[in-house]
Amino acid sequence: MSQAPKRKTSKSKRNMRRAHDFLTPVLSSTCPNCGASVLSHHVCRECGYYRGRKLLNTKEA
Repeated sequence: MSQAPKRKTSKSKRNMRRAHDFLTPVLSSTCPNCGASVLSHHVCRECGYYRGRKLLNTKEA
């Protein structure tokens, strides 16, 4: 049998519980080949290179 809470949860306790619910920023680095912003451990969408090797064919203007 479940019971209702005896006391209202205070704003302080509620907010302390939510302290870890924030969003973490996306960490990105620069591509050593073209200088574009790239997610770590991902192929560069601009030039198609990953760790010095061409892996994707991209449209070049």
